[in-house]
Amino acid sequence: MAHARNPWPTCCDSPLHRGDLLIIKDQVNKRKIAPSPSKSLWEPHVLPGSQLKRRILRDGAKANAERDEAFRRAILSIPAGKVSTYGKVAAAAGYPLYHRAVARLLRTDPPDLLPWHRVLGAGGEIKLRHQPAKEQRQRLQLEGVKFLNKRVDMEHFEHTLRTWETFD
Repeated sequence: MAHARNPWPTCCDSPLHRGDLLIIKDQVNKRKIAPSPSKSLWEPHVLPGSQLKRRILRDGAKANAERDEAFRRAILSIPAGKVSTYGKVAAAAGYPLYHRAVARLLRTDPPDLLPWHRVLGAGGEIKLRHQPAKEQRQRLQLEGVKFLNKRVDMEHFEHTLRTWETFD
C-alpha cells in the first residue's frame, strides 16, 4: 500500500497537531479522515481496564512456552528457606500482570520439577486448600521458614527476585 507524502514539513506545522483540522482528504485513497479531537494521532492505542483484564486472564490461562520458561527460571532462583509471591515471580520474569499464569504453571507442571512450595500469595498467605496447604506449610517449616499465624513472616523470609539473576 502506498503512503501519501506528508504535506507538512514537521509535525508541529501539522494542522492535526495544532488541533484546528478535524477532517482532511487523504490524497492516496481519496477518503475523509476524521481524527478524534480528544486523542492525538501519535498516542498508542490503550485498551480499557476491563478489556485488558479479560485479555490477561485469557492469555494467562493458556500455556506459553517462552513465558512459562521465564517463570520456571524465576522460581528456580528462589533459595531454600526463602519465599516469594506469584506476582513478584511474574514481574521478575517480565510479565508483571500474569500472577495467575504463575499459579497455572505450578498447578500443571509435575510436582517435583519446581520448588512450588516457595511461591505464596500476596502478603505471604498460602493460597492452596486442605491437604496441599498443609503440605506446603510443612515443606516451608522444614526449610526453616517461620509463620506469623497463617502467613509467612515476609519481612525476614521474602526473597528479592532480581531479573539479572533469573536470566542466564
